Amino acid sequence: MNVSYVARDGGRIAYDVRGQGPLVVLSHGMGENRGSFRHLVPLLVAAGHRVASVDVRGHGDSSAGWPSYAPAEVAADLLAVVRDLDGGPATLVGSSSSAAAVVFAAADAPELVNGIVQVSPFVEQPKLNPFLRVALAAVLRSPRLFGLFHRTLFPCDRPADDAAYRRAMVAKLREPGRMAATRGVAAPVEPHWTARAREVRQPVLVLMGTKDPDFPDPGAAARAARRLFATAEARMIDDSGHYPHADQPARTAAQLTEFLAVTGA
Repeated sequence: MNVSYVARDGGRIAYDVRGQGPLVVLSHGMGENRGSFRHLVPLLVAAGHRVASVDVRGHGDSSAGWPSYAPAEVAADLLAVVRDLDGGPATLVGSSSSAAAVVFAAADAPELVNGIVQVSPFVEQPKLNPFLRVALAAVLRSPRLFGLFHRTLFPCDRPADDAAYRRAMVAKLREPGRMAATRGVAAPVEPHWTARAREVRQPVLVLMGTKDPDFPDPGAAARAARRLFATAEARMIDDSGHYPHADQPARTAAQLTEFLAVTGA
């Protein structure tokens, strides 16, 4: 698959494009890469969309060593990709940590964004006890431990190629600067995306797996995110963990396709 790059101040952002039609831009979560969407992309392409899968700064084939990995900076990268693809407008889909970035992008450049999808967003920083704080610090410094942690986020089904994807992900995280980028994405920053949510006037969809282990009550988390926006809805993906696009791609694609009909994408 051909990889394209867009230059940014401090490096370059990698992405690939498949299909024809209205533009959809996919952005993965902490420590992952654009391969996270490998099972979702063909379904969206078959539904008539042009799909760009982006490697978040510091991840995948994008440059390492950025001065900041804040959601506002990731948002600017996503907008640069949209501009590189003839200016959109595009629907932006952000998974996990990238769910924050799509909010900034929609608020900052409404002419380029016709809708956003937050997949497994964090409305607030997780509250960790001392043991979990130490464990998380270790995970964010070790590619191997991150791979083991990543596996726990699939409490139900796993893709058939999950082990191969995880091995490739861990190998990529062993490259210089990659774990620093993972820590940078995970670092708390202000303003939090929730402070910008009311500025978003485009349609918003919040998607959450019913068995997402990152949340005590995934349904409540989805509803909490939905209430922050002027126009939003929340939908649940049954028997899914933190990455519904990976463990339930067909159900996720069905929800996205229905939403994309609303955004005009």
